[in-house]
Amino acid sequence: MVLVDKKILSGGILMVSAGLVLLFNINSTTPIGQTDMTPAQIDDLLTKQQENKNYSNLAGMITGIGFLLVLISFGARKKKGGAKPIEKDQKA
Repeated sequence: MVLVDKKILSGGILMVSAGLVLLFNINSTTPIGQTDMTPAQIDDLLTKQQENKNYSNLAGMITGIGFLLVLISFGARKKKGGAKPIEKDQKA
């Protein structure tokens, strides 16, 4: 049996799934241009495309951090009990 910290694992899985959903949603709504656009429309299109790219990068970071949390959860172990006091014999 593998020792896993369930809180970190569930948080990591949640972040991975949320990041992937955001990535698929953002990438499906990519703004595209048309022919015969005015310079103002071109500037607006470029701004929207840059915002879309930035949101895609942010969703990728969320997914990556979630994946790291999943990996960390396999190495995190909870300590059972506290530290036991050590008693020394004192000879007088």
